[in-house]
Amino acid sequence: MPISKDTPISILGSGAWGLSTAIHLLAAGHTNLTVYDRSPEIPSPYSAAYDLNKIVRAEYEDPFYTRLALQAIHAWKTHPAFTPHYHQTGYVVACTGRAPPKAVEHLEKALASIEQDPAFKAGIRRLEGREAFRDYTWQYTGPLSQWKGYYNRLAGYAHSSDSLRSAWEFAARRGVKFVLGEEAGRVTKLVYSGKKCTGFVTADGQTHSSALTIVALGAHGASLLPSLGKFSVARSWSVAHVQLTEEECNLLRGIPTTNVRDLGFFFEPDPKTRLFKLCPLGIGYTNPDAKTGISLPPPDRLPPPQDFIPYEDEKKLRQLLRETFPWMASRPFVDQKLCWFADTADSEYCIDYVPGTENSVICLSGDSGHGFKMMPVFGEWVVELIQRGKQPLERWQWREGSVGGGDWGEKVSWRIGKGAELGELIRAKERVVRARL
Repeated sequence: MPISKDTPISILGSGAWGLSTAIHLLAAGHTNLTVYDRSPEIPSPYSAAYDLNKIVRAEYEDPFYTRLALQAIHAWKTHPAFTPHYHQTGYVVACTGRAPPKAVEHLEKALASIEQDPAFKAGIRRLEGREAFRDYTWQYTGPLSQWKGYYNRLAGYAHSSDSLRSAWEFAARRGVKFVLGEEAGRVTKLVYSGKKCTGFVTADGQTHSSALTIVALGAHGASLLPSLGKFSVARSWSVAHVQLTEEECNLLRGIPTTNVRDLGFFFEPDPKTRLFKLCPLGIGYTNPDAKTGISLPPPDRLPPPQDFIPYEDEKKLRQLLRETFPWMASRPFVDQKLCWFADTADSEYCIDYVPGTENSVICLSGDSGHGFKMMPVFGEWVVELIQRGKQPLERWQWREGSVGGGDWGEKVSWRIGKGAELGELIRAKERVVRARL
């Protein structure tokens, strides 16, 4: 039976999915909503969306997600909280002549999923060779070595941190309450009466009552729901930036979001900061606990690798720049970091009640690197879950036991390479530092 509109609902986490849930619960008429976050301000640095920008595209081998992504793109263009932050610059997807077969195969499957679709067809062009790409990327002065791929007009990026801030302001102006800060906003444990969750405790020792608690903590979710860590792990990818001059920033204004499947991707520079963001592609890095095996982001005050990226990732990005902007290839990388997110082995989301809690706890997890683009519509699915009282879609249900194993996520077609653990990265960095002494 659906809960009443004035039932107290608590949302733990003010990232993309938590804020979207608040907005859509508001739209559905819910009036007693409170969001908790350990950050003193929004955008929260604990969110994977605490970033300059994220790709917004609808190429999926699975038409289920293609349809949802098209709905999200429409909402990016029409919802007042999100329209200022979506930029339809177009999307170039390519492989170099040295790309492994898996990368080429995925590119072809992604293209096949949209090439004949009426929603995309008019804006798709296959590309092969440097000059064909330069019709859309005239600023790219590098060799674009044996590039093959395509251009998709119906795609681009969204400014992610600004989207979080805008969603927060939209929700707060309409009555959603926010409790922020390391003491008052950080939830340390859930409180149960029998099987039913009745609330939670925050770091300041206060107990808060809640009829429905929605855990939307991304990579940190297993800190409150340990069994979540069996199928949704905290994983990180590298992020780096190059500081541009005003003239350089203007030169690259309007370039298509570009994804080279065997190297990495980048966006037009941010006009406010003049930062040019790049990300290498790969499986990513986990941080499993030695006793439990559950991967969580490292403690806040852990020394590097919080301010560096692995050497292998840096090599990919240097090669990406040599292919596209040779004049930038030797520039220092600034604001290097590992971006932590919640990942499932099959890249399916979890949008479900936690079993055994008598429908008192909802878990939102498993964005798997493709969840931010859904921000404008994601909360609709949470509202539907609450109205139904159960999750009918098997793909979004809570999983029991471990999914994957040693090859976690490697069967997902768009992930190239091998993963590693955070401890390995720290030891590798220490060896490099010692070698330079």
